Amino acid sequence: MFTSSVQAQQTPQAPIQGQTIDGIAAIVDEDVILRSELERAIANILAQYGGREGQLPPREVLERQVLERLVLVKLQVARAEGTGVRANNQEVDAAIANIAGQNGISIDQLSQQLARDGTSYEEFRQSVREELMIQKLRQRYAQSRVSVSDAEIEAAMEAQQSGGAQYHLAHILVALPDGATPEQIETAQRKIEGIKALLDRGEMDFAAAAVRYSDSPNALEGGDLGWRSLDEIPNAFMQMVRDMSPGAVSQPLRGPSGFQLLQMVETRDASAVPDQMVTQYKARHILIRVDENNSDAEAKAEIDTLAARLAGGADFDTLAREQSQDLNSKARGGDLGWFSADAFGLEFGGQVTRLADGQVSAPFRTSTGWHIVERTGSRQTNVTDQNRRNQVAETIGRRKLEDEWNRFLRELRGEAFVDLRVGPQTADAASGG
Repeated sequence: MFTSSVQAQQTPQAPIQGQTIDGIAAIVDEDVILRSELERAIANILAQYGGREGQLPPREVLERQVLERLVLVKLQVARAEGTGVRANNQEVDAAIANIAGQNGISIDQLSQQLARDGTSYEEFRQSVREELMIQKLRQRYAQSRVSVSDAEIEAAMEAQQSGGAQYHLAHILVALPDGATPEQIETAQRKIEGIKALLDRGEMDFAAAAVRYSDSPNALEGGDLGWRSLDEIPNAFMQMVRDMSPGAVSQPLRGPSGFQLLQMVETRDASAVPDQMVTQYKARHILIRVDENNSDAEAKAEIDTLAARLAGGADFDTLAREQSQDLNSKARGGDLGWFSADAFGLEFGGQVTRLADGQVSAPFRTSTGWHIVERTGSRQTNVTDQNRRNQVAETIGRRKLEDEWNRFLRELRGEAFVDLRVGPQTADAASGG
């Protein structure tokens, strides 16, 4: 069926009046990337580089880079789906609301902006859904491959206290395959040395060189690695990074993925972190689940009955112990302890924050089922130390994950059937695992 579908899309047919035929830019296993998808992605890059188009590579090189990125997205989404990773509508809605909020606009205004840019809201929703799935796939991969010990966290926090420097870095990667031959290594080394010579002569700035020459997934962002503390930098590079001044570019470095150039963009002192106060809430709830054994209507009728009993003077603790279907809190009379507003999802958190202490909500629906919640307390809590500890654990884990994840992506790409249909590489682009 897939072959017939692809052949049908490739067969020239007379277009319906006023309609254009969308071509295929690439076949990726059992999926395709349409030419229109590629053109939209290229248009997004061009918009990001408005006024700085000179930093971009020639059109055919940019096209290849963007197409390779779309291929990797397709492969990661397919792997996510194949391993049961999903992003539900509520997660997508929350992510879109967050994007709109960060840009200071409403969701309706975001939809209008997308339409002006030639992107439908449904296409945008699908891209957000795919990004969430890739994030979940990466998290699952990290959980199975990466661990951070308490000793590593303690050592990193000690180092931060003695010196809170953070480094904004960028890099250019000339990648090498696993088991590279001496000839491949020599070719890659000559290429990285040539790039360094261009930078030294001032013929190109670092970001432009990254866009044009880097094999890293972040090439189109100018190789930007963001802010990193020393615990996120491989031990072999620590002293070199410490000694670099803003704007400096390292000599070529050999790493697990190939040859690199590092640029020190800027530095900052992150040791003086102000106290971070958050509001925490204490609450208890009664849950009636919606599942294959209990329809939404049945669950709603049941929760309404419980709400009426509470309004008639029934004891919340007793009712939760007898009727709640949340096995984690049922034995405690529905008590959830202290938590932040986003701990149990946006819908639940929104209900709790709108209540006053001692107030009981009306029945409300979440992805789990129907709830009644009573807010029993609220407080301001200093989470500076815990946040710092969480951030340190996250950064160490991210450092460990980077090389593993990039290796995973190379394997994913190498094992896939990919037939690129645009650009000078089309003659020999098909590859299969």
